[in-house]
Amino acid sequence: MEDINSTAIPLCQVFGRCGGCCYQDISYLEELRLKQEKVISLMRDAAIAENVIDPIIASPKDYHYRNSLNLKLKKFKSTGNVEVGFTPIEGKGIIEITQCPIAKEVVSQYIPTLKQQAIKKLPEKYREANLTVLTGDDDRIFWGGIGKGSTSMKEENYLWVEINGVRVFYALDTFFQANILILPSLFKVLRAFKVWEERPVFFDLYGGVGLFSLCVHDLVCSTVLIEECVASVKLARYNALYHRLQNCEIIEGRVEKHLSALLEKYKGQTKVVMVDPPRGGLSVESRQTLVNAGFDHIFYLSCNPETLVRDLKDLGSQGWKVDKVILFDFFPRTKHIETLVSLQKGER
Repeated sequence: MEDINSTAIPLCQVFGRCGGCCYQDISYLEELRLKQEKVISLMRDAAIAENVIDPIIASPKDYHYRNSLNLKLKKFKSTGNVEVGFTPIEGKGIIEITQCPIAKEVVSQYIPTLKQQAIKKLPEKYREANLTVLTGDDDRIFWGGIGKGSTSMKEENYLWVEINGVRVFYALDTFFQANILILPSLFKVLRAFKVWEERPVFFDLYGGVGLFSLCVHDLVCSTVLIEECVASVKLARYNALYHRLQNCEIIEGRVEKHLSALLEKYKGQTKVVMVDPPRGGLSVESRQTLVNAGFDHIFYLSCNPETLVRDLKDLGSQGWKVDKVILFDFFPRTKHIETLVSLQKGER
């Protein structure tokens, strides 16, 4: 069994210089402990009791888990040399890499090929580019980032992952979770809550390609997904059609613009909502929308504990009570942690 106090030999040749990872020199158990302690400390500051925080759920793999990488490309004007890699710890420049041990093997091994293909596509005047490389369950590789429309994909090329028998499609120009190995654990936890016993209406806000709608579609009477990104809406509709989902409404636009009318449509019915915002968390307007929406239960999935705690303080002041906090290590060997929070409606 791994010793929690043991040190580890980093697998990455640029560890300590690259700004991507920070825990390769300690045991994975120690990394999990540090992440759990950080979230507990932040929750304590928000007056959230430690007894509602479950033990962290580890990733099935702490290396070779990422299905995607976002890489920098830089062409040096003085030499014409091209480098592909990550931002260094100091925040400026580029650390060139030829492999990345937190990426799936097929993605890591593809990096030298990616560099050569990118150089061939690079226009003469280009000095920098942001490259995205992505794979799925079948290990096909796609990349984009040079030229307009380079991340657009045809339907026959959509990437996919199967989670507990449910196939979810995504693409280069849509957001999708980078650690697909841990998604079955997330599905299992989410589906175990008792809120589904009443077969509520499920509101999937900032819903992306419809991951959570697909997770619980058989437990609810209907789903309502709102997403602002046009590419993600296209994939959400594709996923709904592929699974022949009934009573699934998908709205393109801002949550704040469309939610009120949709709530009126489902007035009198039990309503459960999932929010999965970007790292900046929920805006003041979004938090106020949630408070006034008449939801019976909120699930909040966050990749940033600091903004999560800020939002929970605000929701708590409006009468929402945290009844469960579950940590998922979506990003082993990095500083990041994913947190699922369950909130019940109380009195203001």
